Amino acid sequence: MPNAYLSIGTNIGNRQENLENALKSLNQTENIKITHVSSVYETDPVGFEDQDAFLNIAVALKTTLDQETLLQAGLNIETELGRVRLIRWGPRLIDIDLLLYDDIEHQSPTLDLPHPRMTERAFVMIPLQEIAPDVAAPLLQKEVLQDQGIHKTKIKLEW
Repeated sequence: MPNAYLSIGTNIGNRQENLENALKSLNQTENIKITHVSSVYETDPVGFEDQDAFLNIAVALKTTLDQETLLQAGLNIETELGRVRLIRWGPRLIDIDLLLYDDIEHQSPTLDLPHPRMTERAFVMIPLQEIAPDVAAPLLQKEVLQDQGIHKTKIKLEW
């Protein structure tokens, strides 16, 4: 069964509850089995910076869904949880990004794998390194990530 890695973030409303709801929805999706969830990290916003801090996690899962179907499952969960897309890189109730799907390199109008900006983002790479060091290590660019505001929280998610 293929392995996939997601990044999930939120900075609107009850951020812990948003992450928990996303995890519950993912785990209840047919043909998806969550295997690891990182610690919760609080991070400064990237891009549109006049907004609240994010909570971010990385998720490892096994799935029989192909990569495009897995992407759509994440988008469906975002919609079900109430995400509205208004501003690129703006505030978001929930954001589920597909980072990696096995060792597949994939390009389509809707999906690029590996995620094209993941190695530039501490909020992606540090949680990913926690749950999948062998996967993250070859991609990690420490000099790029060191100045980005990120710290591990003590939040424990229940899902």
